[in-house]
Amino acid sequence: MHLEIREVHWIDFKQLYEFYFHKNVQISLAPEVWHRIETTREQFEQVMFKIQSPVYGVNTGFGSLCNVKISEDQLADLQRNIVVSHACGTGPYAGDEIVRYMLYLKIISLAKGYSAVTSATIRGLMTLLNHNVLPYVPKYGSLGASGDLAPLAHLSLPLLLAGEVYENTAKKRASECELLKSAGFPIALKSKEGLALLNGTQYMSAGLTVALVRAFRIFHLSALISAISLEAFLARREPFDALIHEVRPFRGQQKVAQFVQSLLNDSEFKYQERSWVQDPYSFRCIPQVLGATLDTLNYALNLLLTEVNSVTDNPLFFCNEEVILSGGNFHGQPLAYAADFAAIAIHELANIAERRIFILLSGQRDLPPFLVMNPGLNSGLMIMQYSAAALVSASRQLCTPASVDSIVSSNGQEDHVSMGANAVNKLLEVVDLVERVIAMELIAASQALVFRKGKINQHLEDFLSLFRDGVPPIENDRELSIDLQRAVDFIKTYPISFEHIQYWISQNE
Repeated sequence: MHLEIREVHWIDFKQLYEFYFHKNVQISLAPEVWHRIETTREQFEQVMFKIQSPVYGVNTGFGSLCNVKISEDQLADLQRNIVVSHACGTGPYAGDEIVRYMLYLKIISLAKGYSAVTSATIRGLMTLLNHNVLPYVPKYGSLGASGDLAPLAHLSLPLLLAGEVYENTAKKRASECELLKSAGFPIALKSKEGLALLNGTQYMSAGLTVALVRAFRIFHLSALISAISLEAFLARREPFDALIHEVRPFRGQQKVAQFVQSLLNDSEFKYQERSWVQDPYSFRCIPQVLGATLDTLNYALNLLLTEVNSVTDNPLFFCNEEVILSGGNFHGQPLAYAADFAAIAIHELANIAERRIFILLSGQRDLPPFLVMNPGLNSGLMIMQYSAAALVSASRQLCTPASVDSIVSSNGQEDHVSMGANAVNKLLEVVDLVERVIAMELIAASQALVFRKGKINQHLEDFLSLFRDGVPPIENDRELSIDLQRAVDFIKTYPISFEHIQYWISQNE
């Protein structure tokens, strides 16, 4: 996959979605972009020569040390020092997906020309991404306020031939990476460059991107699997009639109702007589609950797209005006809110799915208790519902918002922080848990259909046929953790094109 960054470049969700699945992306910059980067740097140095006054992070210290003037002969040391001193993250590796997005989004941001970095620095980041040499970025350490300082410091260390990298999945010191040395590393950072690398929201943005790519996939599968549960429970069709949703026209609600209704068509089950007047809410209110989740995910997505197409470091250089301005575009409050809100919304897919699992196992509507032959001798899916309940509870606990917290830092200079990185980390954990609960519903719904006679929608039948290749129906008790892992792997790898995802998204571009 090749991506060229041009003069006017807007990252849309299709690019972000496809980037996730291509591990060997090649990034290039159009000639006019290189020209802008180089002329901006030249103008920046001219302006700095003219003004001869303190400019934050260029010839001063950082944070609460902003009033300490740095002499001209120490400016290069200043930029190197900020990178190595701020690389104090901790915990497990953030993961290839997040680090790849961090590199991509940092390149995009710096290439816009407001950061006044040299072309050599941007080429260094491109070398890392294009050769799949991924810096070791720990998961914890960002307050999401002056940008993601610690994660971005770790991302930048290999430019100095410092820190650690993954090359072909092998972890090594950057100084031991022959590819980097042959590419001209280490790179000598010039004035402002270290700060430009570290200020920015690329850890939060990358984590939210990974979460939303996975969340929209899970959402699509959740809607599809809920239709299988509806068929297995012989639920009524009326709750999905378009007339109901025309008089409460939330966009997500309408889309879910339309999608599920399409999956209930061409089904022989719709002709079976139903003596019950209504179904439980976890079946009847699928459009309302999943629709609310969808609208929330779209809110988070549109906020993310604004962020990844923005410049979020500090200070910023405005060429035309020949002015250097220090502000706070690095503050992660919008991302923190979006991640917290998205976690609550995606969690609800698991919350309602666990209720459908419980009901499908309850022995109602001519289904055997726990969906197994000879219940009593066999326990069937009894304990799978326990596991689902445990995961839903764990997910619920993670939905406590991080964005309402703040701890004063940098000796009071940074007196309000977003905790956006913690919000994103929690969101990713919620996504993991929800994925597993959805896999459990798929096991339960497919097992329940074994006890029904009749042909369902062909798309659902094809989906189930593929699933049953790895997880066949349960006739007698067996080790269900194996089935569950296969179901989770199926959920993770089931091919969903962007065209399917596009049905759900509502982008503001």
